[in-house]
Amino acid sequence: MKVYRKLYDAEKYDTIREYMNRAIEKYPNNNAFIIKNKEGKNISYTNITYTKFNNDFKALGTALIDLGLENKRIAIIGKNCYEWALSFVSILCGVGITVPLDKGLPEHEIISSLERAKVDSVIFEDEYSECMQNIQRNNPNIKEFICMNSNCDNSFKTIAELIDKGNLLLKNGDTRYENHKIDPNGIASIIFTSGTTSMSKAVLLSNKNIASNIYNINLAEKIYDTDVNLAFLPLHHTFGSTGLLLFLADGVTNVFCDGLRHIQENLKEYKVSVFVCVPLLLEAMYKKIYAEVEKQGKTKILKFANSISHLLMKFGIDIRRKVFKQILDNLGGNIRFVISGASAIDKNVAKGFYDFGILAVQGYGLTETSPVLTAENEKCVKFGSVGLPLPEVEIKIDNPNEQGIGEVVAKGPNIMLGYYEMEEETRKVLKDGWFYTGDLGYLDKDGFLFITGRKKNVVVLKNGKNIYPEEIELLVNNLPYVAESMVFGKPKDNDLVLSVKIVYNKDYIKEKYEEISEEDLKNIIWKDIKKINSSLPKYKHIKNLIITDEPMIKTTTQKVKRFEEIKKIDQ
Repeated sequence: MKVYRKLYDAEKYDTIREYMNRAIEKYPNNNAFIIKNKEGKNISYTNITYTKFNNDFKALGTALIDLGLENKRIAIIGKNCYEWALSFVSILCGVGITVPLDKGLPEHEIISSLERAKVDSVIFEDEYSECMQNIQRNNPNIKEFICMNSNCDNSFKTIAELIDKGNLLLKNGDTRYENHKIDPNGIASIIFTSGTTSMSKAVLLSNKNIASNIYNINLAEKIYDTDVNLAFLPLHHTFGSTGLLLFLADGVTNVFCDGLRHIQENLKEYKVSVFVCVPLLLEAMYKKIYAEVEKQGKTKILKFANSISHLLMKFGIDIRRKVFKQILDNLGGNIRFVISGASAIDKNVAKGFYDFGILAVQGYGLTETSPVLTAENEKCVKFGSVGLPLPEVEIKIDNPNEQGIGEVVAKGPNIMLGYYEMEEETRKVLKDGWFYTGDLGYLDKDGFLFITGRKKNVVVLKNGKNIYPEEIELLVNNLPYVAESMVFGKPKDNDLVLSVKIVYNKDYIKEKYEEISEEDLKNIIWKDIKKINSSLPKYKHIKNLIITDEPMIKTTTQKVKRFEEIKKIDQ
């Protein structure tokens, strides 16, 4: 099986503390973070150097230990911000175990997660103050409640207060944080998988698991200490937090997104050069670019420029970033590298960004794998694939069918310790050192991995034919008015009818057709679905269509919650 050769030099460590110490030694004056401050209409920025970040997380860690939280479990909940990142790094580098929680959880699921993970303390954003007061009254096992914000309820300690306290302790010679023994193979983080609390599993990751992923990604991808990363993925998500650690380890400047609507503005504002995102975002950006090109009547010009660019590339001449400067300037002008994960990206979108001079690589992994298993890079790109296994990762296909499709199975130093207090579930997925992902895919002759779908999502027809919904969704999502789609099997006459639910873009439809009835719109969409059907084998034809402008139920990483959606459709 082909794997990455060592493309770049990288230093290997077993703990996050070692990576942070190295970054602070190599990049003391680089900005680790740029923080936007808003006071009414006034906006200012605070630059936090790696030296300042180092001082802050060591002071916070010292104060947390002084509160009796050494080797304890500390939950973090809130939106992406400096205090979230600071708390996460501080705990990992010398306090105890982090328990990142999804900020979108309702109160009863927050309570359930805290109880399941046996949490000793919670660090939270001020909007959770009332929730935390309720928990404080009813859960005596949680000893400390710490607010990220200085304007929080007076009954709670704050991060700022603890940093001040920690600085005083350090000044007086307190070395407990610095002397804390970190077991590389011990539990470092407890992370809940996507889904409702009753369905989710608590994944146990070690310092070595996470550190190995940082090392392997650095062997495969080129990251510069001059890069600016837009922290878009939620930090409670494994690639959100591990990605942040990766960029911090490499001296990158990190900034925070003001929200989905403000991404384009933030790309320009901070001169962002790299970011990690989900395919839905990239696909939306790509459609927006092409809609604008079409609106200006420049489609033919764009295609001509592309053909010239491709021709010159064959002779080693790369003019992409000059030819498509206007498009790149609309994305801030500095974007060079985008990593897409969580689900498959349309290969036309990946190729489209590449044509503009932006390397948009597909990666693949799971919470249980810390998270990255495979990825493309500038030397190894195959549109539609999720790349090659990282250097220390092995991938094989279990029980492949006649097309070579089977369950993706992985082995490597990044594989989780197991599920917390779920021994039977752990045994189901960890066998002889191999992790059974539950994803279906195949390896091509060059060793590139292609994901075809989730085992649990496969539509099995009465005639025994298997249909992978994700494969057809990529085709449907290519339609310019489709915001998102879900292909599923609808029961009928002891069999399944292949169906699709399409969420259309209201703004696009309004601009394209002005006033149109839903029935007429459905007829237009049906014509496009029939064209898609004509390109597929008959057993894969979509025979039932549902359209809506209401977004689907999704996780915070924008994955559609299929079973909840199907339940909603069946009601």
